[in-house]
Amino acid sequence: MQTPSDRPTIAVSSPSSKTRNAIQRAVTALLDELAPERVLKRSEELRVGVEQHRTPSGCVLQAEKAALSVSWFSGAANSPALGELRVVVWNGIVSRRGSPRRKEGATVVSEMVVHPIEEPSDDRVWRASDGVDYNASDLAAVCTRLLDKQVASAPSA
Repeated sequence: MQTPSDRPTIAVSSPSSKTRNAIQRAVTALLDELAPERVLKRSEELRVGVEQHRTPSGCVLQAEKAALSVSWFSGAANSPALGELRVVVWNGIVSRRGSPRRKEGATVVSEMVVHPIEEPSDDRVWRASDGVDYNASDLAAVCTRLLDKQVASAPSA
């Protein structure tokens, strides 16, 4: 039988502002690697095989017939939960906020959820549900590989 002192303790207090700010910096670092905010001059056009669309809390990387979205869902200010980052691989074209609805919507192929590590011992600040820890660069590389794999397997028109 376990005594109260044998049981693991679970923090029920809200994370500090310092912790929340560190997590927000980690989210921004990941989004900067995946879809850097760019300022284009009028005469410039962005010409790449993958369009990068950035929002304050995420991004969408859209290829011709596949996409990857990364969305940050922050925990409530008075909650011990820090939040979660959802990485979703899509088949088709993802509709973004404010754009007209498409006849054929995109379908979810796979989803990965990672959570911030409250007190990381190094630069690995994200932990996947399978227990693997990532830093921003590693997680960005995983996202890129997931999109590349879906682009390669997307059916041709």
